Amino acid sequence: MNNIQSIFDRYEAVRHRLPEVRMTSPTRGIDSLLDIATEVDAFVFDAFGVLNVGETPIPGASERLDQLRGAGCQIRILSNAASYNHDMAVKKFRRLGMNVDADEIVTSRDATLRALGPGLWGCIAALADDLSDVPARTRRLDDQPGDYDEVEGFLFLSSENWNDQLQSILTTSLRRHPRPVKIANADLVAPREGRFTIEPGYFGHLLADAGVSNIQFFGKPFPEVYEMIESSLPGMARTRIAMCGDTLHTDILGAAARNWRTVLVCRDGLFAGQDTEGYCREADIFPSWRLEAI
Repeated sequence: MNNIQSIFDRYEAVRHRLPEVRMTSPTRGIDSLLDIATEVDAFVFDAFGVLNVGETPIPGASERLDQLRGAGCQIRILSNAASYNHDMAVKKFRRLGMNVDADEIVTSRDATLRALGPGLWGCIAALADDLSDVPARTRRLDDQPGDYDEVEGFLFLSSENWNDQLQSILTTSLRRHPRPVKIANADLVAPREGRFTIEPGYFGHLLADAGVSNIQFFGKPFPEVYEMIESSLPGMARTRIAMCGDTLHTDILGAAARNWRTVLVCRDGLFAGQDTEGYCREADIFPSWRLEAI
């Protein structure tokens, strides 16, 4: 999972678990989102690879958000980041220089916590995450197998400290006693400065490969986060919403399954330096528009 082709191949291998969609319209190249501002009422942005790369804002992204607002368009950010709570997400984008309000951001963590039932949940989380927004009892999991056996479900928020040994403990516990697993970030990887990090979705699909059942993925391309965006835009036709993202199997596929229009952003994210047209043909996933940067 350390190069584009291996990441793409893994997404294709788990394609049967992703939403189904058929796309036939040809992709049109554009130079700027301003080129299509009259065709779209709401632009929804992925974060990594579109607005920022890791902790580095992409030059011009913040200014483009302001310009689109000035053109009368609604702005939303739809992130699969689940390592921190909603308030921290807002603070992060503001720290990166993005002029955003709390109600303009939806995260996969938001969607996961809305779907969390009562009980004792074993949490796989970043060390800095205090879990204070989790609406249930929690137990932070590490290398103690007994803790895995005692919880009533698993909440996978972050892979920051996860490894093969811990994955083995989790898999063994679930085989012995099946329970719900909530994967709060469906991504396989995330683009960082010069590298890719392995994300919770990668480990969730390993569990599914191992025969573990009752796994629920949240975030793009799964529907809950898109439904939350639509609820924040009452009365807006889905065909007037455009998802701007860098990943075919998450951003583009999930939005197309909701009948949104889509923009593949190529320069700074997953497909940086690659022939995106070739990957689109191989996956049979065709965005409405393609551009280098927003």
